[in-house]
Amino acid sequence: MDTSVPGRPETKLQARILTRLRDAGPRSRIELVDHFEVSRTTMGAELGRLTALGLIAEIGPAASRGGRRSTVIDIAGDIRFVAIAVDTGAVSVAITDGRLRIVAFERTECDVRQGPEPVLELAAERARGLLAKAGVEQPLGVGVGVPCPVDFRRGITVATPVMPGWDGYPVRDLLARWFECPVVLDNDVNVMALGEQHAGAARTVENFLFVKIGAGVGCGIVAKGELYRGMDGCAGDIGHIQVADSDAVCACGNSGCLEATFGGEALARDALEAVRSGRSPMLGELLERDGTLSAAAVAEAVAAGDATSLQLVRTGGRRVGEVLSGLVSFFNPSLIVLGGGLAVLGHVLLAEIRSVIYRRSLPLATKNLPIVLSDVGEHAAVIGAARLVSDEAYGVPR
Repeated sequence: MDTSVPGRPETKLQARILTRLRDAGPRSRIELVDHFEVSRTTMGAELGRLTALGLIAEIGPAASRGGRRSTVIDIAGDIRFVAIAVDTGAVSVAITDGRLRIVAFERTECDVRQGPEPVLELAAERARGLLAKAGVEQPLGVGVGVPCPVDFRRGITVATPVMPGWDGYPVRDLLARWFECPVVLDNDVNVMALGEQHAGAARTVENFLFVKIGAGVGCGIVAKGELYRGMDGCAGDIGHIQVADSDAVCACGNSGCLEATFGGEALARDALEAVRSGRSPMLGELLERDGTLSAAAVAEAVAAGDATSLQLVRTGGRRVGEVLSGLVSFFNPSLIVLGGGLAVLGHVLLAEIRSVIYRRSLPLATKNLPIVLSDVGEHAAVIGAARLVSDEAYGVPR
């Protein structure tokens, strides 16, 4: 196998060709000429250079259109990206090809509160193992998503109460040194939004919101096809918007935050309280069986007809819907996608959120607004992380 590392694109057109092949799949030379509205000579020169750089390859003849048959171009088959998605309780690592299709995936339980060194060492160990199994010596890049605010330009994590030791940690530079390739770091909900944009329900949408409801609550904002991070990278931090009917204390120090009323820990807390107060014998049985209560246990109780669990989900969904209804009126998205760990609550949660948004937002903003569950699931974050670093590797301007 050729283990040489491909070069980097040298022109904007080369970057656009690579992203077109990444997002739309193989295309003939003629299709690329037509799409980019350039001469055959110009396209031939750019494709020749990308071939020399090891970034693309001819994979066969195109269907005949009369006259001389064109050839089909694709991203080079030996390109590999590493994608790392850190969650509060696990690390997911994937290897993707140049079109961001997952070729290997592994998820390992891991407590993010251990601090950055052991978590990142575990992620790197898993990534090296997957690369070795695939016979890959050098990835073209590493994309990383973490469950906390990120200084995107500097590639460091920013203080968060639930992640001690991560404040100001140079995640990007450390991994770049370990893997000897470009590394891009972003917040987990941002990379999940990119994953949904690349491979999920948002593929044909330019303006959408991706809402992660997990241990925390966050929102990835995509406007005109581009991820919006805000001035300091904290756009979409909706978990700390206050909800009207709650005084629950949040990890941030304030009370009444959405995250404190319906994040993963909040749901577990309320489910445990329902057991202690005797309101849900079914949750009590699940607690005795599993030793803990999670969103999956609440979903199981809902499916079995437990009224208390159903009310917990509906109350949480109402609070999320109230926050999102304000965002709908403000941003006017064409799609909302729900993902994260609490998406296991499924259509009961989805129905409540939909009901509140459709009732509270202006009809003009909701008449053509689908609100759906992610169809990428747990792979959204790693696909998005690969998408993030592929932009860097393919020369896409930030």
